[in-house]
This record gives sequence, structure tokens and C-alpha cells, in this order.
Amino acid sequence: MRNKQNDPLGLTTIADRPEHKRGTGSPRDESPSTSLGLNGKVAPTQVRSCVLTRATGTRDSLIRLALGPDGSVAPDVGARAPGRGAWIGVGRVALDAANAKGKLKGALARAFKSNELTIPADLGQRITDALRQATLDRLGLEARGGTLLSGSDKIESAARSGQVHLLLHAADASEDGNRKLDAAWRVGGSEQRGHQRGVVFPEDRPILSMALGRENVVHVALTDPAAAARVSRAIARWRAFIDPDTGLEGGDAARASGSTLKTEGQE
Repeated sequence: MRNKQNDPLGLTTIADRPEHKRGTGSPRDESPSTSLGLNGKVAPTQVRSCVLTRATGTRDSLIRLALGPDGSVAPDVGARAPGRGAWIGVGRVALDAANAKGKLKGALARAFKSNELTIPADLGQRITDALRQATLDRLGLEARGGTLLSGSDKIESAARSGQVHLLLHAADASEDGNRKLDAAWRVGGSEQRGHQRGVVFPEDRPILSMALGRENVVHVALTDPAAAARVSRAIARWRAFIDPDTGLEGGDAARASGSTLKTEGQE
């Protein structure tokens, strides 16, 4: 179980924290809102509504479900699939329960304006897998883009000199190794960026190594603020969905990514 000692999820480097509005009753609600972009300028965003709770949020704080030509429903975590889509803002436990009880099908039937739907029983697992892969892909992109460091010595040097904007530890990293790099990061000003310590990644070093195309990756550091924000969002979104005590509707992971949803009636 996650706790403050082994997984603080200190993801406060995210620069574009969305502001949320009340839903309008439509799952395709695109009411204009604003967020602070990575360049510090106010940029327009679009608000969506969860089909199950009517909570509203931006694309980064909800998950899109796409309707295929054959009536099948599939996760579209990148929100790129063509055609009609609907949005959910609950965690996996709530989604699985709604799917088992038929509530999800009723909500999606209204959203898609069709009763000819096929919703897989393992939709929650498919979303989990998609969010996991999106996070690993994001790390791989940052590694190829030159914004990511691995190797304890390199990370320690960069952390002490204030170059690290996000620090990650593999789930099977040793506590001693974590503490050493966390201390170096604090010397370099991590607390000024809102971090007490590094983030424990939800996978062990073999998976992290495969994602980066490197050998024996135990710790990872992001040296670019925009890259750190992108990785932070991906991890927080994934963790918020799979954590039964959090969910996308609120909690540590959701708040850390600026993605806490607002339900109708909230001010």
C-alpha cells in the first residue's frame, strides 16, 4: 500500500493546472476554460463531463472511451480515435462496479445515443494497461529526446546542481539508494519545486529499463521542466485510476496532477 514514506507522489512540478467548471449535462461538453500553460501564458482548455458522475474536468483529468463502427467500446486514453467518444472520471474500482451492474452501459447508451453497445467485461483492465503503456511510451520519448538521465552518479551530480525537475525510483529500488538521491535532490532545491523526495514508479527496474531501452535502470531524472510535467501527468493519471482509495475524482494522485474533478453543485 502506498504511503508517504515509500510513494509520496510529489508531482507538483506540473505547470498547467486546469480550472474546472460545472457540467452542462452533456458528455461532450466543450465549455471553454483556461489553464496556465508551460510557457506561463493562459491557454484555453475544454471541459468534459464524466458520464457516470457528471463531474467535469479537462482531457487530462478524464479518460475517453471510443465507440467503434461495430458498436464495441474501447479505451482511448490519448483521445485520438475518430468518431463519437464519452468520458469517465472514476477510478477502476468504481468503473468495474458500474460495468458489472449495467450502470456503465446505460450511461454510455445515453452518451452515444445507441443501445447497440458491446462493453468488454475487462474494460477496467484494458484502461489500466493503456494508461501504463502511455506512461512507458512517454518515458521512452523523453529518453530519446535527451531530457532524461539514468545512472545514480549522473543523477546525483545533476540533482545537487539543481538540474533535476523530477526524480523517479523503480518500485524495487533499495531504500538506501532512494534516500541518497532524495538527499542530493533536496540539496539542489527540490523542496522549492514542491518535492520532498523522489516518486516511486509503479513498476520494477526490468520494465523501466525496457521502456528506456537501457540496461538496469533503477533511478530516472528529468532535467527539463516541460518534460517533467509531461511525465508527472502520465504517472498521476495512471495511479489515480488504479488506486482504489483515490480514483480520478479526487485524492492524492489526482490533486498532485491538478486533475481533481468538480461535481455538479460544487463551487
